Amino acid sequence: MIEMKALTKKFAKKKVVDDVSVTIKPGTITSFIGPNGAGKSTLLSMVSRLLDSDSGEVLLDKNEVNKWKSNEFAKRVAILRQANFINVKLTVRELVSFGRYPYSKGRLTNEDQQYVDQAIQYMNLAEMEDQFLDELSGGQKQRAFIAMVIAQDTDYILLDEPLNNLDMKHSVQIMKILRKLVDELGRTVVIVLHDINFASVYSDQIVALKDGKLVKNGPTNEIINSTALREIYDMDIPIQEQNGCRICVYFNSHTEVN
Repeated sequence: MIEMKALTKKFAKKKVVDDVSVTIKPGTITSFIGPNGAGKSTLLSMVSRLLDSDSGEVLLDKNEVNKWKSNEFAKRVAILRQANFINVKLTVRELVSFGRYPYSKGRLTNEDQQYVDQAIQYMNLAEMEDQFLDELSGGQKQRAFIAMVIAQDTDYILLDEPLNNLDMKHSVQIMKILRKLVDELGRTVVIVLHDINFASVYSDQIVALKDGKLVKNGPTNEIINSTALREIYDMDIPIQEQNGCRICVYFNSHTEVN
């Protein structure tokens, strides 16, 4: 379980995250949604120890995250930042192998290789595993970074806008893989998403932020409704039901909410 308690973060004099408290339930997908500048990525960065909070605390399984030894934390929590830059010339397989570093320290065992193989297969990267990252498209690189996270084999997976640079097919593929990791392997996924329809279809819990404050927090069905979405995004968003899923029809700003 991940517990955020009264987290606050300022940049200059502005509170980017303002007294936010959220509990992430194990074995779920929790999506952070909200307008640009809402504080989603900053909140995730504090949970993942990439950024210190000004006040409040984050608990991982009842222990304050900053008190975990780095290697032990890396065996429990895998992190994918919004922007990933690597200056070294690496193949896809070499990048994915980095996910095993907390266990292997660079000396891959047969077991490590199996995790790498599995992650490469998950992300449909087998045909390009020997290609260099600088030879790939933006979407292919993103899939390789996600494969690295999967190879890390952690209980918790934190992803900051992982669908960036991906087309619709691969965005759906990744969300289905995350859903599978949760449903079949009991992983816990926390993800920052801009597309509220991906959040609606694949999430168990939604955390909605606006101007650094927690606006809504609860099961997906409680958040994906026109009243709640108007409060979050300041616009009328009609909802349609398709195959048991709630789809937000936000592309037509002139449509009135029924």
